[in-house]
Amino acid sequence: MDLYEIRGGMLDVIAEESEHQELSRESTTMDRADARFSVNTNESLCFDPCEDSSPSPTGAEDGFDDDDDGGDDVFREGETENEIISIRNQLQGKVTEMENFAGHLEEIFLTVEENFGRQEQHLEQHYNDVLQTLSQRYDERAAGLGEEKKNKLEALYGQLLACGRALDASKELIETAQEIYRSQDKRLFLKTVMPTIKRIEEFAKEEVDLSLSTSLEFSTPLADLSDVKTMMDSINVVPAPSAPVINPQMPNSATQTSLRVCWSLFSDDTVEYYELYYRPVLEDTPADSTCAPQVSKVKVRETHCTVKDLLPNAQYELWVTATNTTGISPASEKALYMTVPSPPVIKQRECTSCPEAALIRWESGNTNPVDSYTVEFSERGTDGTESTITESIVAVPTCQCLIQLQPGRCYLVSVRAVNIGGPSDKSEVITISTTGTFFYLLEDTAHPCLSISEDGFTIFYGDEELPISAMASDDNTFTRCVAVLGDLIPVRGRHYWEVEVDDGTEFRIGVAYEDTEKNSYLGANSTSWCMRHILSPTRHKYEFLHSGWSPDLRITVNPVRIGVALDYNRGTLSFFNVNLEQHLHTFQCNFRNYVHPCFSLDNPGALTIHNGIEAPEYTFI
Repeated sequence: MDLYEIRGGMLDVIAEESEHQELSRESTTMDRADARFSVNTNESLCFDPCEDSSPSPTGAEDGFDDDDDGGDDVFREGETENEIISIRNQLQGKVTEMENFAGHLEEIFLTVEENFGRQEQHLEQHYNDVLQTLSQRYDERAAGLGEEKKNKLEALYGQLLACGRALDASKELIETAQEIYRSQDKRLFLKTVMPTIKRIEEFAKEEVDLSLSTSLEFSTPLADLSDVKTMMDSINVVPAPSAPVINPQMPNSATQTSLRVCWSLFSDDTVEYYELYYRPVLEDTPADSTCAPQVSKVKVRETHCTVKDLLPNAQYELWVTATNTTGISPASEKALYMTVPSPPVIKQRECTSCPEAALIRWESGNTNPVDSYTVEFSERGTDGTESTITESIVAVPTCQCLIQLQPGRCYLVSVRAVNIGGPSDKSEVITISTTGTFFYLLEDTAHPCLSISEDGFTIFYGDEELPISAMASDDNTFTRCVAVLGDLIPVRGRHYWEVEVDDGTEFRIGVAYEDTEKNSYLGANSTSWCMRHILSPTRHKYEFLHSGWSPDLRITVNPVRIGVALDYNRGTLSFFNVNLEQHLHTFQCNFRNYVHPCFSLDNPGALTIHNGIEAPEYTFI
């Protein structure tokens, strides 16, 4: 019977038993008054009759009124349904295990069938070789016998002709002698008798060979059948297999700690088992062989194997040999396989967002390079539940990705690293909100005198002086202006954030290009725009600077919380007094590149940034 039919029959029987048990459970639940459902430890179902087969309609005999009996029935019904679900899940698990076992048996069946086919072809080839050799020996022996027969017949025929000639001569002499003897003429007799006698004497002197000139026996030399004997003996000896051919790694054929390896063999080889050898490939391994990674091996009977307990995102060198009763094949060529990478590590402090998009940055977390990354995100509802729909962005080549999102939503975002072995597990999930613009400060741009709070949203300028050695910095760090840039998401849309300030602090807040001059003050060049607060003995002065120029404006109420609204589409940068909902000033500018928020303190003090908040309605009117 075909293995597929056996497997299908087993599964049908299991399904029928499961369905029968489900029907039995349902009938038990409906007729609980006549039977009690129970489950024993070996997961079999039984129905035990109740002690009282005819309960009282009123329930008085049981000591319960109608309400109590109803509540007890509901409780027992819920408990029974839970037991039914549990047993059904167990049965489904057993069905899955049996399916997996049937699949394994099927693989073994196919392997045995392939080996039998190879052995059958091997025997048939030897049988044909023996028959061909015997046929060749027969043709050679028959040709020799035919040549010997021809030579013997030719010799006998020549001897027969000689005998015939002798007989003819003898007959002629006899007839001549008789004629002379019967002659009446004495003169003729005397004349002819002497020559005839002389001829008879000469004929008598000739010796006639009456022995056979050739033997009647045929030579029968022993045939050399040593090669045939060798071939007959070799039928019972299986030749050693040829070197297997290990297949290149298939996509999605690995996990973080395992590899599925496949190989193939020539069809006329017979194999009892294979030995798969593998070892990690380490780039920093010294040339000394004593320090080389240890070679591991596993013995299998199929032409595939899953190697476990490996390192994540590691490259392994693998080769395989085949063995039968005769010997071991040469090793296959070595192949390189990769395990699945470790999950990436999302850099939370470098992820930014706005109402339309989010920029996610991460670290690979792997020593070996990966092929690409997959970013997965799903929406989280207001009640905290996660949406069942997960969207993915695949084949991301670098460690950052810009995702287009819907405004006013909350998303759960994770990243997977992908190589030829398959995708890694998810990274830790982070939450991204599109309520407003969210960013962190670029600490590598901060002036050495600035300190940034642990949460990354408050900057401090102390009154202590730093040594000259501490003032050394690179080209990306502010040196003259005590400032720092913010990492605004590069999306041309609307962005809004707020800054909480103090009356006694001189500050500059605004935006600047990434390549703005770091040894210049904000607002004093063409690559930055800012609102400046200056303390004077008589009043608070506010300037809105760009290229060192400011319009003549007077602000009567000192803003404590300043709103900054950036609109790329309209080319505007606006400032607001948030507490009064008062517009302060708007720059009209066409930004050629993306800009960054900028913050500066001109005297000791502090300011706090508030972002990720929804922009008020009056900001983008």
